[in-house]
Amino acid sequence: MRSVLLAASVVALGLSACSQGVSDPFAGFGPKPALPTPTKSALPTVNVAKFVGWPKDGAPKAPPGFVVTRFADGLDHPRWLLVLPNGDVLAAESSSEAGKPQGFKDFIAQLIQKRAGALQVSPNKIMLLRDSDGDGVADTKAVFAQGLKRPFGMALVGDTLYVANDDSIVAFPYAEGQTQVQGTGTKVFDLPGGPINHHWTKNIVASPDGQKLYATVGSNSNVGENGLPAEAGRAQIVEFTLPEGPSRTYATGLRNPNGMDWEPVTGKLWTAVNERDELGDDLVPDYMTSVTPGGFYGWPYSYYGQHVDIRVSPQQPDLVAKALVPDYALGPHTASLGLTFYRADAFPAAYKGGVFIGQHGSWNRKPLNGYRVVFVPFAGGKPAGPPQVFLSGFLNAKQQAQGRPVGVAVDNTGALLVADDSGDIVWRVANATPPPAPVAAPSKP
Repeated sequence: MRSVLLAASVVALGLSACSQGVSDPFAGFGPKPALPTPTKSALPTVNVAKFVGWPKDGAPKAPPGFVVTRFADGLDHPRWLLVLPNGDVLAAESSSEAGKPQGFKDFIAQLIQKRAGALQVSPNKIMLLRDSDGDGVADTKAVFAQGLKRPFGMALVGDTLYVANDDSIVAFPYAEGQTQVQGTGTKVFDLPGGPINHHWTKNIVASPDGQKLYATVGSNSNVGENGLPAEAGRAQIVEFTLPEGPSRTYATGLRNPNGMDWEPVTGKLWTAVNERDELGDDLVPDYMTSVTPGGFYGWPYSYYGQHVDIRVSPQQPDLVAKALVPDYALGPHTASLGLTFYRADAFPAAYKGGVFIGQHGSWNRKPLNGYRVVFVPFAGGKPAGPPQVFLSGFLNAKQQAQGRPVGVAVDNTGALLVADDSGDIVWRVANATPPPAPVAAPSKP
């Protein structure tokens, strides 16, 4: 039986390039998404875009009025970005790594990751990218920190740079303009790690007043199949009091939160969350939501509020009754990772206050979904108006992946930066005709 399952899965992998299909790019989006009836098959859908890389002069496509350039290329799996006050950009380079498969599903998962260009020896370093002449291209690429343990999130608080490894948060002293740090940092907080560490990416963001640090911790499974004891301290956002603690659980039931940012009108923390698999091509939608302190968002017992997942045992109806409905769905299986609000003035006014989301792309849906950066406008601190595809072209005409977007950030000129981990590039999207500089008022005689 196992050989039959293996053969079927390999065939599914081989057919992925042929399953283009036609689908509404915003199916499963919005504050009240349509949720179909769950479906279950003997084999989960396996449909990942084969990674082929960008042609020499290839680039993603932005809406008219914007120009896309390679801010930095020749990198090594850049995942996350941090723009420093002086304009330097830090890019965390890390990756899932091959290991001895822990069962058949893990074996298939590693096949999928390898095909997608997402499985390699992790670089375990942070690169510093500097555009010293202001032409939109980094002329300095230097190793800022190395010897880390799958670094991902980064946050600067005063003169301390915090970095989230896959099992801890470490700190480095930082001075503006510094191009390198020594050593691997001083550990200040523990985060859940191995031996499973299924969702190993950990992001961090500091509170605006610099008093707190928030960390995302993804689940250790799809839907608790590794045993609920393995989920202790996971599927949540943790709040740390700086500089040394204590810590507290901030919100739970978040299967795999990644991107975090502070909404500029209300000041609320928002996060992008990857939801569960194997309930059908159009279920469950990933989402973004404001985070209610002490709130429970359903995982693993329910999804999108109080829709019970019958695969989980034992059930927890009392907890499900408290599950909060997320604010805004981002489509099924889009792998929405990056999230940043646009506070700058370089883009047209319609973008001010809205949010950009990096969608890494599906591996288990027909047709493929994600592989793009989307924009959702906001008004009064809430999503308002239809979403739009802001950066596309990561899939070519054959539905092969030229790159995969992850982290998104706004640089000090107001341009959008996008980390493309498979393409080994950081893209920069700028307004082709930036607004004129304000005219100084005439001086009084």
